[in-house]
This record gives sequence, structure tokens and C-alpha cells, in this order.
Amino acid sequence: MEHRLGNPKNTIEVIQKYEFAFQKKFGQNFLIDTHVLEKIVSAAGVTKDDMVLEIGPGIGTMTQYLAEAARQVVAVEIDDNLIPILKDTLKEWDNVTVIHDDILKVDIRGLAEQYNEGRPIKVVANLPYYITTPIIMGLFEQNVPIDNITVMVQKEVADRMQVGPGSKDYGALSLAVQYYAQPYLVANVPPNCFIPRPNVGSAVIRLTRYPQPPVQVQDSALMFKLIRASFNQRRKTLQNGLNNSPDVPFSKEQIAAAIASLGLPEAVRGEKLTLEQFAGLANYFTEHCGGN
Repeated sequence: MEHRLGNPKNTIEVIQKYEFAFQKKFGQNFLIDTHVLEKIVSAAGVTKDDMVLEIGPGIGTMTQYLAEAARQVVAVEIDDNLIPILKDTLKEWDNVTVIHDDILKVDIRGLAEQYNEGRPIKVVANLPYYITTPIIMGLFEQNVPIDNITVMVQKEVADRMQVGPGSKDYGALSLAVQYYAQPYLVANVPPNCFIPRPNVGSAVIRLTRYPQPPVQVQDSALMFKLIRASFNQRRKTLQNGLNNSPDVPFSKEQIAAAIASLGLPEAVRGEKLTLEQFAGLANYFTEHCGGN
């Protein structure tokens, strides 16, 4: 175990051996804390029955831990310079497949078919800030068979994913995540657990996929249009936010009637509504206004 990359000395050796240069555009920060690595594997609940999809393996630090715990690991890495390094750091494990590609372009459902007979997979990732949301939403919206997603993200993104109405962090991401999954904060991770040190705190959050969404909505696409419109202009009332949005095709009167139908005051702001209330709003439009 002493040659493991979770040990900072070994990480530095590999970086020097390959003269690896960190790329700002890929938001690269490598984890060098064995406790955090162990926490991630245990939070994801990885067993020998599992296929794990790892997004952004870097130099293979987490991959080594996952390979010990899982039946099969498929790691998707975008950076050309890391591919030869991964070949080296993962050479002892025969249950790891590295795919050199952009995760947003990969057919993940196809990977689940190929490596896991289409059964739900576990996803583990250490994600750069700017791409967290598109990756996570892509995994949920494309109906990929997923058991849970355990990700390292910027602390404020983790906060946003798990808060409820009325908090300043509450927004479209909170609602979208909570429609698809149950969020659970695994650990806060300070900057000194990484090379290079990021200038913000990070957190590990686990999103456990719901078999069925927790709210009944006839048209989820319409619900998310309403959610986005109501948070696009946070300071505005819900009514004005929906009224001003080109994506919401209902009249001022229809919007007022929908808000009233939920028993909400007409000056209510979108940030006060629960997921259930947004679902109610969407269902009202679907039933009374011919949908979108």
C-alpha cells in the first residue's frame, strides 16, 4: 500500500517523473488524503458486485482505491497528458478500463450495458467547478441507470444541492438535484488535502437516485422551465419572473390564477416555493392552460 498515490510523496514523484503540468482549463486538483479517499469509497457503498464509473481520474489516486473495492472500474479522462500516467499507475489492476474522452460525449448507458448488464452503476468523481452541473444533470436527465453519484465539488455547490426554500443558496440546482436524488453531505474537505491547493473549500456529497421522483408532475420539462424562470431574476416576484420569461407561454392572468390555486400570496418570490409547489404550478398549467 505504501506506493499508493494517496500518499503525497508518491503523487509528487509521479508528477515529476512525467513532468506533468496542471491545466487550469481542466480544473485539476489531485486528492492527497487517504482518509478522504476511504470516506468516498465507503460513502459510495462500493462492493465487489459493483461497476464504478469514475469521472476525471487524474493520475489514478482514487482509481486505485476503487479498483480494490469494485468488480470493475471504468475511468473517463479528458486530458491527453494523463493517459500514459494512468497506464503506469494502474498497471497492477486488471479490472480498470481507462477511456480517453470527454464525459459529456460518452454513452454512459452503453457502458452500463457493456460492463454491468445494464444494472445501476455507481459514479464517483472529483469535478471542477464549472462543469459540475452539466455533468450531474446530464447523468440524471439521460436516464442513465445509476445507484448513486458521489462527488467532490466546491463547498458552495454542495451547499446548493442540499438546501431548502428560503436560503440564499437555494435555486434551480437544489430543485433539480432533489427531484432526482436524495443528497447527503459526506465530508467537508479543506484545501490542504489537494495538490495544487484550491483557493476554496470542497465537499464530498452523495446523491442517491430516487426510483421514483418524490413529487408527481405530469410534465417535468415544463416544471424545470418554471423553476429556471423564477430563479433567473431572484429579486422579482414569482409572478413577474414567469411573466417576463420567453420560455413561459402563459398570460399574466393564467400565471396569477396558478399561483392563487396553490394558496400562495400574489407577491411571493420563487425562492419560497418547495419542489412540491413547483410541481403543483406545472400541473395547474398542464390541466388548465393546455400545457406549454
